Amino acid sequence: MSKAAVILFNLGGPDSIEAIEPFLYNLFCDPDIFKFPFGQKLFARIVSSRRAPKVAEEYKLIGGKSPINEWTEKQRFMLEENLRRDFQTLDVYTAMRYWKPFTNEIAAKVESLNYDRIILLPLYPHYSITTTGSSFNEWNRHYKGEPSKSIFINSYHLNEKYIAAINQRIDETILRFPERVRNEIQIVFSAHGTPVSLVKKGDPYSNQINLTVDAVMKARDHSHNYHLCYQSKVGPMKWLEPATDTMIENLAAKNKKHLLIVPVSFVSDHVETLFELDIEYRHIADKVGIENYIVMKGLNDSELFVDALANIARSKMKDDK
Repeated sequence: MSKAAVILFNLGGPDSIEAIEPFLYNLFCDPDIFKFPFGQKLFARIVSSRRAPKVAEEYKLIGGKSPINEWTEKQRFMLEENLRRDFQTLDVYTAMRYWKPFTNEIAAKVESLNYDRIILLPLYPHYSITTTGSSFNEWNRHYKGEPSKSIFINSYHLNEKYIAAINQRIDETILRFPERVRNEIQIVFSAHGTPVSLVKKGDPYSNQINLTVDAVMKARDHSHNYHLCYQSKVGPMKWLEPATDTMIENLAAKNKKHLLIVPVSFVSDHVETLFELDIEYRHIADKVGIENYIVMKGLNDSELFVDALANIARSKMKDDK
């Protein structure tokens, strides 16, 4: 019986207020996101030290740390339990891009244990060079084992169980609205934005987001009006539009007062859902007269989502059982 490993890639997040500046430093050092011919470490040091105090205030409002680490560990545990029903000699690891456990540590451990097959499975359903691409590049920099053992999963944005998991969460969230307004709900899909320049270079992320949204609404027989927008813009360059805050204002102007916000590009709650969507943009919604502004919770411990991950991994290991 062959021995297999599944590596779940994720961003990671600061596990304390003190960790925020080094976390940001690691992010701004990433050459797949910020490209400098020289001086990148200096740039990262300056920007992270300047941004850390503001970001710390955001984290203080959501408990003083990122929950992404706990949710990713929960997903890892659930996936390992699921897969071990069929594959006893299988281990699941998490490899974070900008915080612990770092990718280089996991790569060294996996290499030392001499697995026969390694499934590299990002917790990013949609491929972008800034997320999955960056994680894969980091893995390749550090993993020195036999390349033929590794299987890279680029995306799974149309996986049926992933789509079903989103719809399950949407259905749960609809029940939080007053019954009398449920037919008037506007489903607002909010995805993490990227610079438009990436799209022009062929990055498939935005197209895959569109396909996911279409699949979600088709699966629910277009139960409600829906909209797609983008959040988390950084810097002066042009990013994907419309922006989520602008979408909220535009819907209010059209007398649409009941918004269900779906964080579509995230598979667990973290600062961009708990602070940006649920606190910062809630202030905007209140200001423009939205009556019901409800943010869907992340997939987090969704069994349907873990089933999706398990099915993807199984499909790559079925010949090794």
